[in-house]
Amino acid sequence: QAQLVESGGGLVQAGDSVKLSCAASGRTFSSVAMGWFRQAPGKEREFVAAINWNGGSAYYVDSVKGRFTISRDNAKNMMYLQMNNLKPEDTATYYCAASRSRAYSKNSRFGAWGQGTQVTVSS
Repeated sequence: QAQLVESGGGLVQAGDSVKLSCAASGRTFSSVAMGWFRQAPGKEREFVAAINWNGGSAYYVDSVKGRFTISRDNAKNMMYLQMNNLKPEDTATYYCAASRSRAYSKNSRFGAWGQGTQVTVSS
């Protein structure tokens, strides 16, 4: 099972950009879809973005479309989330996760999770 470690979070101002990274260990990384999720205080964890095993397709929650970009580098076992034009409502702990399938769908199950990285956006 993949082990995942997020990094890149921090305290930023509204309108700023942040790039999150997810380092994965394990030989299955390059063969499964990956995703980013977030959880704000007092709220349920929500899906943010996902990318298929080869980076060919990406999916986003409506609230981040046009502002966030998910990408991956299978040669480096890395996944990224570029977040632009951040808003206070983007404040949350962000988690990367590995699915159990090559392609993402709304029914995808994510079996491995990182410990999370905090992103705080001040207004």
